Amino acid sequence: MGIKITALAAGVALAAALPATAQAAEPCVGTATCVSGQLADSTPYTFAKPLRWNGTVLVDLDFAAGGLSSALTASLLDRGYAVGGTTRTVTSWNIARAIDNQAEALGRFESAFGPARYAIAEGRSMGGMVAAGVAQVHPGRFDAAIPMCGGLGGAVGQWNQKLDTVFTLKTLLFPDLPVTAIPADVPGTQQRWISAATSAQATPAGKARIALAAAIGQLPAWGLAADGSPTPVPAAPDVDGVEQGMFLALAGGPLPYLGQAVSSRRAIEQLAGGNPSWNTGVDYASQLKTAEPSQQNAVRRLYERAGLDLRADLSRLAAAPRVSADPAAVRYLTRGIVFTGDLRIPVLTVNGTGDQISTVAQQQSYGRLVSRAGNASLLRQTYVRTAGHCTYTTGEQQAAIDRMLTRLRTGHWPDTAPRTMNALATGADGVPGRYLPYTPPRFNRPYPTT
Repeated sequence: MGIKITALAAGVALAAALPATAQAAEPCVGTATCVSGQLADSTPYTFAKPLRWNGTVLVDLDFAAGGLSSALTASLLDRGYAVGGTTRTVTSWNIARAIDNQAEALGRFESAFGPARYAIAEGRSMGGMVAAGVAQVHPGRFDAAIPMCGGLGGAVGQWNQKLDTVFTLKTLLFPDLPVTAIPADVPGTQQRWISAATSAQATPAGKARIALAAAIGQLPAWGLAADGSPTPVPAAPDVDGVEQGMFLALAGGPLPYLGQAVSSRRAIEQLAGGNPSWNTGVDYASQLKTAEPSQQNAVRRLYERAGLDLRADLSRLAAAPRVSADPAAVRYLTRGIVFTGDLRIPVLTVNGTGDQISTVAQQQSYGRLVSRAGNASLLRQTYVRTAGHCTYTTGEQQAAIDRMLTRLRTGHWPDTAPRTMNALATGADGVPGRYLPYTPPRFNRPYPTT
């Protein structure tokens, strides 16, 4: 811990030198004490420390936006963890700043409560990407990271993947809808895309082409109903069920893929000053071959039913004018974070197999980079059988956090097999855990490509 102590001292000194915007620590949740304030860039932060602190603090990108009232926070505080973090309200898709803010927020916590024995970066969605970024950028400040449902293909890779899906839909079904240069009327544009997809879903040709776009984009074949409840997992031979799952991932549920693809792309384009995604040189026929076998089967069968020629549509995609990226916008995203596999601290990832936003194939890209860098011993990747984005139970998240604490205390990885994770999850909140053995498909838009 010698290096860590030096880094902690530097971090505390840095926090003390920054503008003083912290409030005095005060009781907040049960017997916990809270401190809150603003970082140097005005990003809010909040931390809660229990009366009986185990010396571990969790730092999360989104905690200050309602984290005090969550069931997970109550569970963590009851187990002795301090927990807190920032919000994304100031940084948005400025990922580099969000990563650095986690280190600054840790300094604010330690200025108020003293050095932590273990500091863990954790978070969901963009918070998962940021947690993985913290592990790569700030290993001297943090001891571990737990990225959950994060886009671990990196910002460039995952937005290239989203471009592939929407480009396919535009080329084959919706030529008048925007793929890039998203207009200011984001809600209206979202509705146009979702309405168009819903109308297409009512026709055999529309279903076939929706299935093709979803398969190319590596979306899950499982989604949520409009009220947020999970639909049944379709059996692999059930062509209609697989296609319905792909449609729900694309345009259904409370957070449809198409809605997020529009809103976040608009935000990124505004920050980056242009379009950071491209599909020049991409072979969509080859990408279809990397889709799950059940999805490939569904595409072939649906094309046959609709009387369409799959090869002809793939040729249309191959001949369609490509989208080129603005180099400055690409540089903006790469400054955020490009995952290299360079790990110095342990990382435990958690991803849902039915996540339509942070597609599970991205986990393959991250794991491959870590292995190629010779750091596989520092990484464990786990998967949960759940539909939707970041739809974990409290117990499933608690299980991952407790496993990481054991890893830090012992210096060795404990068992993270599904049976053990599920027992821990069920024991934490009484809800059966859903961890499962899973090997993700090869991510089809890795960045960098080598």
